[in-house]
Amino acid sequence: MKILGLEGSPREDGNTEKLVKAILESAKENGAEVNFYKLTKMNISLCLGCFNCRETGICVTDDAMKSLLEEIQASDVIILGSPVYMWQVSGQTKLFMDRLVPLIKPDFTTRLKGKKRLFMVFTQGNPDKDIFRPYFEYLENLFSFLHYDVKGTIVAAGTMDKDDILQQADVFEKAREIGKNLLA
Repeated sequence: MKILGLEGSPREDGNTEKLVKAILESAKENGAEVNFYKLTKMNISLCLGCFNCRETGICVTDDAMKSLLEEIQASDVIILGSPVYMWQVSGQTKLFMDRLVPLIKPDFTTRLKGKKRLFMVFTQGNPDKDIFRPYFEYLENLFSFLHYDVKGTIVAAGTMDKDDILQQADVFEKAREIGKNLLA
């Protein structure tokens, strides 16, 4: 099983990265092949809105997204992590999401090769873990519409400082369980 971890926080080794890596490490311990990409370290350009990719399945922009689309196609599971900024994913994560259009045909059927399971990981400064629930549900619906098999969302609330997640053993345990259960 191949698992792709994508993380969109500009913070190095921050809360979101730690959670995504906890899932990946647990999966790897249980026999999965894992790859991790920090979206903020990659050259991912804006979508040009030309929709050439809708017809051809190939984006006209030659950047790091080309290899990420290949990684998605080769993976069984995608773990997508982002901090919440202004009620949304980070800008780097949104760039990535906008560039998923090549995987959708003009009739809105999918170009995904096989069923892709998706887990989402969010960190947020607000201590109320349910405050952004409508947005998380929106993203679950969006990815379902894009033909991903959305399996769940982890939210780590109250994570303002870079290592606040280390105080949330229950969230880490949930992340490790997800990683372990991916191979079941």
